[in-house]
Amino acid sequence: MRGWLRRLRGAIGIGVTWAAVWAPIGAVLGAVLHFLLPGAPLGLGSVMALNATTFAVLGFAGGATFATLLRFTEGQRRFHELSLTRFTIWGALGGGLLGGLAVAAGLWGAGFGPIGVGMMGAATLLGAGSAAGTLAVARAADEGPRLEDGKAVAEAGLSERERRHLLGERD
Repeated sequence: MRGWLRRLRGAIGIGVTWAAVWAPIGAVLGAVLHFLLPGAPLGLGSVMALNATTFAVLGFAGGATFATLLRFTEGQRRFHELSLTRFTIWGALGGGLLGGLAVAAGLWGAGFGPIGVGMMGAATLLGAGSAAGTLAVARAADEGPRLEDGKAVAEAGLSERERRHLLGERD
């Protein structure tokens, strides 16, 4: 049960992180669209807030889904064992799918015209970039200092499995 909760917390954490990155990008895209489409019924602030919220929701959904899929597809691999290319492709596919769903649902009210396709492209790039960034951060955290197998580990009275886990070895 503890492992399940830890994985759920990790998926939520990745979702929140992606949402925090995607929201300001959505706001900027909203501002750009506001100036490219004269005569918009909403003011600049409203368009930016709406796009920031939409991108934050998509970022959260994308990050949480990405973490869950990664768990099923990559299993117990350590971060240094994962391919950056495959990681980025998974993120791009997820971002493109979420962008397509958002356009199909009418979240941008544009349909699959030039603006909708542009938003799908932005979501695809955000998914790819977020996935690559997630792997880079995870690898940096994973490469932290490790204990050496020595007297201190022996004195702790750990089981063989606990010792291997503490030293970062795979079971």
